[in-house]
Amino acid sequence: MKVVFLLCPNMLATSVTLPLELLRAAEALNNSARDLKNKNVKALDIQLASVNGQPVKTHTGLTLNADCAVQGCDDADIVYLPALWRNPFPTVSGSPTTTAWLNNLYENGCTIAGVGTGCCFMAEAGLLDNKPATTHWHFFDAFQHRYPLVQLKRQYFITQAGNLYCTGSVNALADLTVLFIQRYYSKHVASHVERHFFHEIRQAYQSGTSLLEQENSHPDEEIIQTQIWLRDNFAKEIKLNDVAQLFSMSPRTFTRRFKSATGRTPLHYLQNIRIDVAKDLLQTSNLSVSEIMFRVGYHDPTHFTNLFKKSLGVTPSQYRTTVRAKLFSV
Repeated sequence: MKVVFLLCPNMLATSVTLPLELLRAAEALNNSARDLKNKNVKALDIQLASVNGQPVKTHTGLTLNADCAVQGCDDADIVYLPALWRNPFPTVSGSPTTTAWLNNLYENGCTIAGVGTGCCFMAEAGLLDNKPATTHWHFFDAFQHRYPLVQLKRQYFITQAGNLYCTGSVNALADLTVLFIQRYYSKHVASHVERHFFHEIRQAYQSGTSLLEQENSHPDEEIIQTQIWLRDNFAKEIKLNDVAQLFSMSPRTFTRRFKSATGRTPLHYLQNIRIDVAKDLLQTSNLSVSEIMFRVGYHDPTHFTNLFKKSLGVTPSQYRTTVRAKLFSV
């Protein structure tokens, strides 16, 4: 996977350094841990690109050396656009080479991720017209005035419109990078990276502050209804044959259509819902592991522990210990 970081004068260095370190950590974990490894992924190819290929000085005076000019990076899989310190518009409007480059990348199917004021590059290129977007809160009004066709979502820290992602802060960019890691490597690797770096303060990237395309964005309306039903009833004792019957499908048809629409079997989908809720309860409540197990619909401690460990690489108790290790008590 080729990842390119755009370098601009007066940028925030963390726009590059934080996601780069997360990606390299994911690569190292994937290559070293047998129980995590996804053998189907290619090695990371990370490049730093400036408009002219020359070094760039950040707003703190730190100099970052570019590997290439932007025009030599047209085949990227992911491009990160950095946050700019203070008023971004002079830099954004004064870089037609960058906007042309972004339009070409977008046409070639590249994923583009902007952080804070860096999202202005996408807006300046016209890529965000009639699409949801966000930016740094301090520039909401100026952004809306300059780009009136953009659907500014002030209440969200992360937005997605196809392959275009906007984040409102470096912290939100970290959440988004964890999402990329999960998609490229695995949920196991993403979970390990998340816990190693900032488990004590992070929020899930698919939270109420993220406007991401939902996993049920497929055309099979009946399967969407079954997904909603499973999310509403996950804590109950569920027999998937009964669910199929409830929606007037045979078990075989239900399984086939569900997997075709979502990429997962109904059982795997239900298990993911339950494990995600269990994770949240382990982190935010004082319920015992047994109580949490019952609340998410399981009754066999061994089965629950095995499923949890298969998903996250650790037992429920180990997960709770890890995610609470750095929390301060008041």
